[in-house]
Amino acid sequence: MSDRLITDQQEFDDLCAHIRESGIVAFDTEFISENTYRPKLCLIQLATREQAAAVDPFEVDVSDWWNIMKDDQTTVVVHAGREESRFCLTATGERPRLLADVQLAEGLRSSSYPLSYERLLQRVLNQTVSSTETRTDWQRRPLTERQITYAVDDVRYVLEVWDRQKAWLEKKNRLTWVEEEFERLLDDMEAERDGGQWMKLSGVRRLNSRQLAVVRELYRWREETAATRDQPMRRILRDDLLIDLARRQPKTEQELLNSRDMNRTNFRRNAGEIVAAIKTALDLPQSDIPPRFRNSDSGPDEPVLGKLLALALANRCAELQLSAGIVGTSNDLKEWIRWYGAGSKADKAPRLSKGWRAEVCGGLLRDVLEGKVSLRVADTNSEHPLVFERVES
Repeated sequence: MSDRLITDQQEFDDLCAHIRESGIVAFDTEFISENTYRPKLCLIQLATREQAAAVDPFEVDVSDWWNIMKDDQTTVVVHAGREESRFCLTATGERPRLLADVQLAEGLRSSSYPLSYERLLQRVLNQTVSSTETRTDWQRRPLTERQITYAVDDVRYVLEVWDRQKAWLEKKNRLTWVEEEFERLLDDMEAERDGGQWMKLSGVRRLNSRQLAVVRELYRWREETAATRDQPMRRILRDDLLIDLARRQPKTEQELLNSRDMNRTNFRRNAGEIVAAIKTALDLPQSDIPPRFRNSDSGPDEPVLGKLLALALANRCAELQLSAGIVGTSNDLKEWIRWYGAGSKADKAPRLSKGWRAEVCGGLLRDVLEGKVSLRVADTNSEHPLVFERVES
């Protein structure tokens, strides 16, 4: 029996009614993003415990699905669902209410993160699925039965995976941990719309205040232009060129085009607008320019301390079957060191000092820095060969 592709509105409405009755559903999408400002939704896949189907958004009004996704009655289970959550936020202005992400959940019960959908199914269910349609142009019609089966397979087993993960997490008293992470994922996604994404560009932390003002103005111009033209932002102006222009601050189009990288046709045609955006930033009063980023290092010992704490964190995560990448990054450790060095009185407490992360590693990190533990190698064949032992006072 072939998998369903829903192109009829009534059939889709009936599926939505069934999903509401079920109270839980697996969700995935197929989209293309190479040539547009926002990804173009090409297919929606949905699966309850009783049925699974793909829905063609070119033929069906899918707005009721977004209403389900943002209600507080239906749990929506995804794999690496950041883009799926963005679709909901764009369509409704609201975030999903009850979201579970099986990729994230697996990182809180194993050291492997992120796992692809195929590898996750093999690990949790010993189930294999085809990966032959990964290069499909999902906007082309008609879709073949092979494409539809591939798409539906992306949700067919998700609820079973989540059932097993949830049972394990409950047994280990980690269900609240993963729920915190689901909320953090949505918080991070919403924060992308607060206008501060320019501060995450590579190299931006080395710029002075006036240069930061130029980056901010160019970023705003680029985003508005990309949205108006429905083009990817990188096609309007690359990230590295934003940083370069902030340093050079060309005053004329000729100065702007002196850079070899600016000689591409799609960049050259924007030369006048780019120069105008730079001028706007340079004319801002001092009170309106962003402050310079503070020096990221608290002292010459920070890199050494960071490496030591990274060892402690990795070992603790291996002991607890956790992904160290989810618990904390090198930047998280640097932030924790600076917070600790300030007497734990900084205005913003670091992520490693809050919630379940503090439970996992907060005490260990503090004990390492205070010399209350010693380090030795116990078993070189172990997944966690290091032993951190409390020092007898």
